[in-house]
Amino acid sequence: MANGHTNGESAVSGNGHGVVMNGHAATGMMNGHADTFSEAPSGLKGKTLLLVNTGSQKKKFIIQKFKKLGMVVVVLNAKKNWAEPYADYWILTDMSNHDGAIEAVHAFVKEHPEVKIDGALTFWEDDVLLTAKIIDEFGFIGIPYESARKIRNKYLFRQFCVDNGLPAPKFRIIRDTGDLDFIVDNFDFPVVIKPAFGASSAFVTKVRNRAELINAFDYIRKNISIGVESSLRDGLDIFVEEYIDGDEVDIDILVQNGKIKFSSIADNFDKSKGAFFVDNGQAIPSSLPEKDQVRLTELAEEILERSGILNGCIHFEGKATKKGPLPLEINLRMGGDYVYSYVKGAWNVDLIEGAAKIATGMYIKTYKHEAPKKYIIGKDFQAEDSGVVTSWDVDDNLEKMPYFDEIFLYKKVGDQIHIPPAGYETLGWITVTGKNQLDVRSNLEEAMKMINYKVAKFDLESYIGRTLRKDGASPAVVGGHLLASISSPKIEKIKKAEKGGLKNLHIGVACNVYNGSSPAEKELLKMAKEVQDVLEMRGFKISVFDFNHFAKALDELKTADVDLAFNIANGINAGIGTKPHTSAIFDMLQIPYTGSGYEAFALALDKIRFKKILAYHEIPTPTWDYAYSLEDEIDEEEIDYPMIVKPGHADKLIGIETGAIVHDRAELRTEITKIINGMKMPALVEEYIEGDEFIVCIIGNTDDDIQVLPLTRTIFAGLPKDSPHIYTGETQWKHGADIPAPLQCPPKHIPKRVASLITEIALDTYNILDCHDYGVVKVRVDEDDNPYVVSIDPNPSLYAAAFMPQAAMLSGMKYPELIETIIKTAIRRYKTN
Repeated sequence: MANGHTNGESAVSGNGHGVVMNGHAATGMMNGHADTFSEAPSGLKGKTLLLVNTGSQKKKFIIQKFKKLGMVVVVLNAKKNWAEPYADYWILTDMSNHDGAIEAVHAFVKEHPEVKIDGALTFWEDDVLLTAKIIDEFGFIGIPYESARKIRNKYLFRQFCVDNGLPAPKFRIIRDTGDLDFIVDNFDFPVVIKPAFGASSAFVTKVRNRAELINAFDYIRKNISIGVESSLRDGLDIFVEEYIDGDEVDIDILVQNGKIKFSSIADNFDKSKGAFFVDNGQAIPSSLPEKDQVRLTELAEEILERSGILNGCIHFEGKATKKGPLPLEINLRMGGDYVYSYVKGAWNVDLIEGAAKIATGMYIKTYKHEAPKKYIIGKDFQAEDSGVVTSWDVDDNLEKMPYFDEIFLYKKVGDQIHIPPAGYETLGWITVTGKNQLDVRSNLEEAMKMINYKVAKFDLESYIGRTLRKDGASPAVVGGHLLASISSPKIEKIKKAEKGGLKNLHIGVACNVYNGSSPAEKELLKMAKEVQDVLEMRGFKISVFDFNHFAKALDELKTADVDLAFNIANGINAGIGTKPHTSAIFDMLQIPYTGSGYEAFALALDKIRFKKILAYHEIPTPTWDYAYSLEDEIDEEEIDYPMIVKPGHADKLIGIETGAIVHDRAELRTEITKIINGMKMPALVEEYIEGDEFIVCIIGNTDDDIQVLPLTRTIFAGLPKDSPHIYTGETQWKHGADIPAPLQCPPKHIPKRVASLITEIALDTYNILDCHDYGVVKVRVDEDDNPYVVSIDPNPSLYAAAFMPQAAMLSGMKYPELIETIIKTAIRRYKTN
């Protein structure tokens, strides 16, 4: 937790502090507490502080605290950022060029003689050395550069300990494989390999034998970079040290004039679990025996004195081992993440204010430890795999719990998370309080049951994290590829037709021709006519096959010498549930056709099997259950009301009417009875997701040609409360101005990460069902941006006003081009399969 480099923005704060989402936990971490050491005014009002690097937005609470104290803040940073509302002055410079940065401060002082800088501080590991140089240059109070240099470099720190007779594990710098042989011959395994510079345990790895050591060194040497961990810009040296068992702790220290004015020890747990050193949580006060705590604090004090560090806010990391206390590393700034919060909560000591007072030369009194005001424990939310966050569910009652302190969510739905060795990120953390060590751990266990999150891991067979979209009106593609040119397919007729151009193909339009006047019949007839007109206009030879008169259509197909069937048939002889048979007929006749095969159609119709497949592949979907008979019970403990009841085996939205959303058991039984007795099929019951519905239109089959058209969003929020916020069997046939709820294509004001996640889980759904050429996936998104797949349509409407043609039009693909693109996509599929 020391380094706090994980980016993130969301927080929820408790204990009467209210809830802050998509912001920061500053309110929760500041309100309700006394100022440092006493209730008296801090005396910092009007003091001017040079803040070296704002850090990421999660550090907002620090600069907010400075402003609350009435300080004038001059920010030295690469560029203006989120801190602009809190900064009084900016000095913009290249932070990696220390000489240039110092010159920029001199220029500022010269240009602003009215501004007297009283001190300098940093809370960001990357700029500890730059801050030390500024302190030397301007005579500020703080850590001298020579002291910072040998502490900041972990290898030099080890050498410093040895030179001063301080405890240290055996260690050696690693330059090449010859040094690895020395380690094998002279060290006891396990050992730890790590960068000399760095933060957040980046690239720190425990290895058990020679093979692991060679692999770890090779991996770190090839991948170590400031792109993975920005604090590595100070150097990329690697060294090895012996691993020593012990209880790992953090000591947070305020030291002034060489005297420790305050110190607090916190326990780390499960820090060295596995090969990587990942933060899992901390507890304060420490449960170590008093003698071990005293020895650790004395060691920290001796190291600070010997290294010439007389003033500062310090985060010391060490271990209590069988052989005595052992220093691990020292961070020459306040600890990150929840360090400030739990020190404030347990001891009522404000580290930010203490650091500011020391930096500006204000005397602080020694803190006299008494019983802690509360026991606090923090737990980090860690992912099992690198991937994309697909859901966050924090129980609304959590903040009402008397033990709740804070929850901080670095990662939102749609954000990527990288765990070792790919990256060193965490999802966030929670802190809870208690009356004693046992009580606080029990409270944490209870709180964790109220928090659920899911991460879809990066997988070669998944599209998660792989799509690119320039903007909302552009198609999303995989790896930057759009549709590739079509080469000769394997099917001989198409090969021959290709030589003379696609226009020589004989296209058979498989459709349903109606004389009726129902909305469904009108749409199907309109689609058949418009597709036929486009193909004729584009110069194709066409034949129409009416699957409502199947015997006749079958005879004609056998003799028509069709090269490719454009399959938009909704079924055979107007039979319900016969859509899968249309593609099966073409398979049996060995006629190439557009669109999906029998299996995809069948699974899309069978909503219960579709749900089971989504669950197996961990695709987010609303919680669900089903009933095959009226005696089957729906698990009302698992599914919250309101629920939505759907036919278990029906095309599109058939059977979903106004009353499908139910609010109690009586309504639930009524709707289930309608489906089981009235429609003679099982009933699917889902938790109803109140929110927008996204229509995801997909074209293609492989990474080389697959693309997702601009998303279409249906916004139900403006509809009357008593009207259903869903598409029903009636409204499914409406498009454009006839839609009862407003549409946005592309959707406005949707975070890019959420749009990407919707796109990627839709692609995974499309891929899992083995859809071909084109299709539509519908995704509901709740108020917290959690997406849920609700349905898939492998054969969506293709008349010009339908969702897919309209989305294609927005991306620059006119209706005739869309129809021809589907044909080209099908030909490429037959060529490669």
